[in-house]
Order: sequence, then C-alpha cells, then structure tokens
Amino acid sequence: MIDPVALFLLLLSASTPILFAALGELVVERAGVLNLGVEGMMITGALAGFAAAYHTGNPFLGFAGAALAGALIALPFAVLTQFLLSNQVASGLALTLFGLGLAALFGKPMEGVKAPAMSPGPLGLNWIVWLGLLMVPAIWWFLNRSRAGLILRGVGENHDAAHALGYDVRRVRIAAIAFGGAMAGIGGAFISISTVLQWTEGMTAGAGWIALAIVVFSNWTAPGVLAGAWLFGGVTVLQLRLQAAGVRVPVQLLSMAPYLATIIVLVAISARQKFSRRAGGTAPGSLGQDFHALR
Repeated sequence: MIDPVALFLLLLSASTPILFAALGELVVERAGVLNLGVEGMMITGALAGFAAAYHTGNPFLGFAGAALAGALIALPFAVLTQFLLSNQVASGLALTLFGLGLAALFGKPMEGVKAPAMSPGPLGLNWIVWLGLLMVPAIWWFLNRSRAGLILRGVGENHDAAHALGYDVRRVRIAAIAFGGAMAGIGGAFISISTVLQWTEGMTAGAGWIALAIVVFSNWTAPGVLAGAWLFGGVTVLQLRLQAAGVRVPVQLLSMAPYLATIIVLVAISARQKFSRRAGGTAPGSLGQDFHALR
C-alpha cells in the first residue's frame, strides 16, 4: 500500500531544486532579462555548496556558499548584458558552458567524498524544502505588493518609462540577476548536499533548462512556478516508483518522462497563447495602472 502523504513529501523534496532555480529566473525575467545560464549557475552552486559543507562540516554554510557562488558567477553575465550590451541569449549560453566547465575542472578533488548530513525539519523534510515553499508567497508579495517589486516589473515591461521616472534600470537588473544566480546556486546545492550527498560531474542533468521552461509554464507567476515544479517533481517520483516496482519499461523512457511531460505542457501553453492572441487577448501580468502609481 502506497502512503499518499509519503509520496507528497517525496514530491516536495524532488521539486525543490527546480523550484529555487525557477523562482530566481522568474525575478530575472520580470526585470526584463533572459538568462539562459541557469544550468551553469546551478552546477556551480552544487559544487561550491558541497565543497563548503564538506570543509566546514555545516550543511547550512554549504547552502550559503552556494548562494554566494551562484550570485558571483552571474555577475559576468550582468556585466556583459547591462554594461557591454551583449546579446542575452549568447551570453547566457556562454555562462552555462563556463559553469559546466568550471565545475568539471574544480570538482575532481571532491569526487568520492560524502557531504555532512543535514538535520531534518518538520515532517522529516529538509529545512531547505520549507524555505523553498516560503519563498513562493514571499516572491509573489514582492512582485505584486511591494514598491520595489513594482519598480522591478516596471523596468521589465518598459525600461524607458522607468528611466524617465528616475529609476536606475541597470542597477535593478543587476540586482535581479544576482538574486537569480543565488537562487539557482541553492537549487544546485540541494542536489549535491541533500539529494545525492556527494559530488558528481554533471549532476544537475538539465535541471536548469527545466527551470527556464517552468517560468514560461507558470505564466511568469510565483504560484505557477510552484505548480510547474510540482509537476516535474511528481513525474520524477513516479519514474522512481516505477523503477523500484520493476515495471518493464525501458529505463531510458522513464528517465526522459519528466522532460517529456514538461515539453508537452509547454506545447499546450504555446497553443493556448496563440489562440488567445488571435482572439484579441491582452498580455498576462501587465502592470496596467499600477506602473503609474510609481510616479
């Protein structure tokens, strides 16, 4: 008999890395920046967090180190796109390649060692899982109810108008990029410190790309990001359960199931948005008159 509560707790844990990375990217994209370097920031955070946890013996310091590493590796992207006005897509792809290469190079000494165990929180879940869940309403409130969030959204939707109102567009976007890097770093560290408990090259396995897709799936809202992360986490848990039950399905097919589910959802959303545009619908998440309140 499968315990539904236990399955839900597994889902929460499986969705946490994607949740952190996608929430960070949500803030970045709301500021009008597309950072395709999420995968590179996650793998950098996975290595930096694991190394910090191993050398200090404190997993919480590991997550702090991962957040710092993620923010730092995002800064070159910020400089390239905000000061040198480089192409965001090319710069983001370069960041992913740089992060993967950097982690592969400096991760060799960390292979074969174990991370220190992290004390469980309520219901036996990792404390970082609960932090991720708390970040959902926090980011929703920030983007929709705080003055700083309205400014960030204003910069993302109309940077010329925001500049005319006296706001430093470049500073807002750099802060958003650093925050996105920190969140991606924490998501990566969750994989190395709390899930796998060791460092393995390429261990993020495309999670950063799924996070990017989930931001689109969410319609650029924090609750939607949570739903998308749970979808991916649920399919991941189902995949593991089927493998454990000995279901005769090729392991390659089971491994691709979470990514296939994400692609199907994105295709459905794209078709819906195309139909909405033909019907004369308005763009979701528009500031409307809220932006004029910034005056």
